[in-house]
Amino acid sequence: MGTVHELIEARGKQAALQADFDRRVVDAAMRYMSDEDGDVGFVYSGWAQAALPHRRLPDDETWQIQTERVTLLVEPGKRIVADGKPVSVGVPYGSRARLIMLYLQTEALRTGSREVELGRSLRGWLGRMGIPHGGKSIKEVREQAERISRCRLTFHIQQGGRAGLFNQHIVDTALFLDGDDPKQGSLFLETARLSETFFEQLQRHPVPIEEAAIRAINNNSMALDIYCWLAYRLHVLPGQRSIGWKALHAQFGAGFLRLDHFRPRFIENLQLALAVYRDAKVDIGVKGLVLEPSRPPVPPRAPSVSR
Repeated sequence: MGTVHELIEARGKQAALQADFDRRVVDAAMRYMSDEDGDVGFVYSGWAQAALPHRRLPDDETWQIQTERVTLLVEPGKRIVADGKPVSVGVPYGSRARLIMLYLQTEALRTGSREVELGRSLRGWLGRMGIPHGGKSIKEVREQAERISRCRLTFHIQQGGRAGLFNQHIVDTALFLDGDDPKQGSLFLETARLSETFFEQLQRHPVPIEEAAIRAINNNSMALDIYCWLAYRLHVLPGQRSIGWKALHAQFGAGFLRLDHFRPRFIENLQLALAVYRDAKVDIGVKGLVLEPSRPPVPPRAPSVSR
């Protein structure tokens, strides 16, 4: 994917567009290349292998995805309703849920604490990620924050003949404030505490990613998933690795019943991910992808994780 970056550097954006690159790819590459913020984010390696749904599911439906090494199960939580039965709030989904999860994980590792400040801090971070502060955006973020706070997840990880399982909420505590209360303004959350099990796994298996890359593709959940996956996989490959379309469909293609419908959509999102991961060495073939060992998006000198 270095071609689009090199072309932009040598001849500018218009030349890249005239070379028949997709405008979205060129725009993402331009945003990434012009972003001088070197901040680093972190995501748990399990999320880089099995992610949340892209679209909303029925509120009482459980989400399950199984890949080569990881099985993820997300069960929706319930909200207590006065004078009524508890109602399911649904599992988190889409790009907003991913951005909130990224914030929680990054802040926990940055501070070395399970306690994560939300509210104004989260809104400020989302602003840096390019999410506007308008009413619709705040409503979407609030909804996804509640879904994350209430859901229960199970990661089953198998590697090298060994299996590990943790079954836990993402957060132990979250304080929801009434968004219609004029005294609170638009502060929808105050604090959250990551569950001990999730925090321990995050400390042991963090994947560093560039916040500039996240900003450039912040509205595309599949591109975000592919970027995190490549950030996790490419720099540890001992050699060339082929990944077939069937395996890619299992990991990224929930919602696509047919492989021939999934393939072009995946390629579009792969190109977006590669636009913000310049050193990624990925070839698209008839049978799937060919991955080559690549430099990580964040050099080894990235900030150390507090413990």
